[in-house]
Amino acid sequence: MAFEGLTQRLQNAFNGLRRKGKVSESDVRDAMREIRLALLEADVNFDVVKQFVKTVRKQAIGSEVLNSLTPAQQIIKIVNDELVKVMGDAAVPLNKSAHIPTIIMMVGLQGAGKTTTAGKLAKRLIAQEKARPLMIAADVYRPAAVDQLVTIGKQLEVPVFEMGTDHDPVDIVKAGLAEAAEHKNDYVIIDTAGRLEIDEQLMQELSRIKALAQPDEILLVVDAMTGQVATQVAEGFNQQLDLTGVVLTKLDGDTRGGAALSIRTVTGKPIKFVGQGEKLDQLDVFYPDRMANRILGMGDMMTLIEKAQTDYDEQQAEKMARKIQENSFDFNDFVDQMSQIQNMGPLDELMKMIPGMANNPELKNVKMNPKDIDHLKAIVYSMTPKEREDPDLLNPSRRRRIAAGSGRSVQEVNRMIKQFKQSREMMTKMSKGNFNGMENMFGNGIQGKMGKMAMNQMVRKQKKNKKKRLKNAKHFHG
Repeated sequence: MAFEGLTQRLQNAFNGLRRKGKVSESDVRDAMREIRLALLEADVNFDVVKQFVKTVRKQAIGSEVLNSLTPAQQIIKIVNDELVKVMGDAAVPLNKSAHIPTIIMMVGLQGAGKTTTAGKLAKRLIAQEKARPLMIAADVYRPAAVDQLVTIGKQLEVPVFEMGTDHDPVDIVKAGLAEAAEHKNDYVIIDTAGRLEIDEQLMQELSRIKALAQPDEILLVVDAMTGQVATQVAEGFNQQLDLTGVVLTKLDGDTRGGAALSIRTVTGKPIKFVGQGEKLDQLDVFYPDRMANRILGMGDMMTLIEKAQTDYDEQQAEKMARKIQENSFDFNDFVDQMSQIQNMGPLDELMKMIPGMANNPELKNVKMNPKDIDHLKAIVYSMTPKEREDPDLLNPSRRRRIAAGSGRSVQEVNRMIKQFKQSREMMTKMSKGNFNGMENMFGNGIQGKMGKMAMNQMVRKQKKNKKKRLKNAKHFHG
């Protein structure tokens, strides 16, 4: 995951401050040196690092910080606020046309993931807005680029306009726009050609397409793993095309992630989306404040909650909530829950979104293999129906039988049963609004407060939705 190295270095710098209690200007200078090195190692642009450290140091050595009761936390907050500022303050939505279609032009170098991102964006627009997009295959140079977009279109049931590879890309875009007007598509996504590097021929072609299509969005797709090269590419494209935004791809495969901290400052253009995987549903809005929290090891509860709300079946979730409140949550429910969690993404990445978990040394090298969940399911399926409904029946002899039936060891069975009981106990407390001791789960200080705040917000949202459903039911039944 991006920023792992940066997060660890920053945590080391902050831990040094926390141990001091009272912080001096000398301590701040030492911490700033560590932060500077951490940012440079993360491949953040040198000028961005220089200005960042200068701004943070100036605020951190103020008397109101050094003389406060918790100077370390104050400095962490200053770093957090400055990270948010560097990355753009707030999420920036897509530009939309006053009249359909809204035209989005995807640009970038070869290998950055333009074609896949075009498909991801189409899927997101369908899910979020019930949109009817059309994709135009205007990359006639890369082998199989047209076929790739057509294949993605079939997966999404999204029409793809293509004329093969023997026509001028500008002519293809012109005909594609006419097709969109005829079928009243509300979005048009143009997949353009890339090169291995920026050259005059590429830019001339893209400029001609821009002049014809008059796009509402020109989104540059850049590979986060290329570090400062991504920033240089963004700067080059922006000078020629006047970009409206950036999409960072492969953010899940790089431990540095410096591009996310450089592009906004260098180009003045916002990062609008980030791609974190190969699947077509793995495109997320870029929230600078949430990314700053993740960089500082504070997790990202709001994204986790949103993923849960998006990927969880609402009726199943309500049924689960009732069983938790009634303390009747059993192994059948446990298996259902595991299946739903699998749909949300890799478990080790989800865990890192929980405040306090991101830098937990026990989780640092955890890689949850999908087979591990299959093993848990095998253990449950080896139980009798009564055992699944009543875990208290599981005495040592029954556990040995279950181990033999599932092909797992007795130790694995014991560990799974213990985890189940701990999870059930914690969920029962949370369902009753009892968040005492959440600092132990999320960590102390800022992390604990953020964790409690996010959980409280989730509970309030659940109660609000419940009231809304009751109100609608009353209205329906008169």
